[in-house]
Amino acid sequence: MPSPRTRLAHSPRLPGADMATTPRPRLDPRGPRFGAAITASVLLTVVFLSLIGASVAAVVLLAALTALFAWGALAGAGRHPYSVLFKKFVRPRLAPPTELEDAAPPTFAQGVGLAVTLVGLILGLAGVPDAVGIAAAAAFVAAFLNAVFDYCLGCQIYLLLVRFGVLNRGGRTLENV
Repeated sequence: MPSPRTRLAHSPRLPGADMATTPRPRLDPRGPRFGAAITASVLLTVVFLSLIGASVAAVVLLAALTALFAWGALAGAGRHPYSVLFKKFVRPRLAPPTELEDAAPPTFAQGVGLAVTLVGLILGLAGVPDAVGIAAAAAFVAAFLNAVFDYCLGCQIYLLLVRFGVLNRGGRTLENV
């Protein structure tokens, strides 16, 4: 049975997509989970640093993660640095995936991570107490759920927005908008 985020992955096109669209990029679903595990580890470190008062280190790490989320959201989840690491070092040691998933939901999830960490970073730089730690904790929960339980909150938001017709009107995707 496919995971909740891959329900749309089994159809070649999303509802409302026209026949002229190009095939959507597909991902090994274990790649985003690998990236989520690394992200969760770094975010937990940011939360810890925030709690012990090492705010400069926490801000620097959160800024680095924000840049990585931006990379994944703008270039696509399949081009994210963690995806490259997964493809080069991890995937060759695993059995082939039983199915591939649509890259749009994980790419959208990168955008959600970008929004959460960017808000925390901006508020932290503006001097709002605990903003960095709270944003990192919120992003940690999402990354942890993805890494451990294969439940991608950002992907679920994406699927809801598709169902409500907010995304993918006319077959446009995040990769070809």
